[in-house]
Amino acid sequence: MSDHSGIRPNILESTLAAAQRDERTLDEQRQSIAPLVDGMTFFDSIRHNDDRGSVTEVYDPRWGWHADPLVFSYIFTIRPGLVKGWGLHKLHEDRYFVVSGELELVLYDPRPESSTYGKISKVYLSGNRPRLVNIPKFVWHADRNIGTSEVVVINFPTIQYDHSNPDKYRLPIDTDLIPYDFGSAKGW
Repeated sequence: MSDHSGIRPNILESTLAAAQRDERTLDEQRQSIAPLVDGMTFFDSIRHNDDRGSVTEVYDPRWGWHADPLVFSYIFTIRPGLVKGWGLHKLHEDRYFVVSGELELVLYDPRPESSTYGKISKVYLSGNRPRLVNIPKFVWHADRNIGTSEVVVINFPTIQYDHSNPDKYRLPIDTDLIPYDFGSAKGW
């Protein structure tokens, strides 16, 4: 194929000129350098395996991972391909532990004083890598099951749930107020 002058266009140059290069994702020690929401931390749990199966330590205050004590816990599930969110808490942090399945945790930081103000952060959690993660107060978050089976999550929020006055604020997953698109995924 050539233009009217008989010169073949340089497809390689034109496609590379329009391309965006992937950004670096790991440091020299092969640790993720993906930006996390300010105030978000992880704790890798401990799994003991033997020929009968496994025992996974889910939460131990002796780890010193989080300053707030364990006061309440519950389990939630999400069916494959569905999204729970957007949600925000003013009075407490969520602390997730994925028991089984695969979860994409998407966070949006609207806190003006935060170093990650206006940023989206995505974290992938799986029952295959047991760990805890906290979600700071005033951070919008949505949970998406990206696996083929139900995802099972234990939450250890920093306060007990108040059925008469829930600390839960919601936006639809397709809101224009958060710069993230879940595509064709369904949920609320």
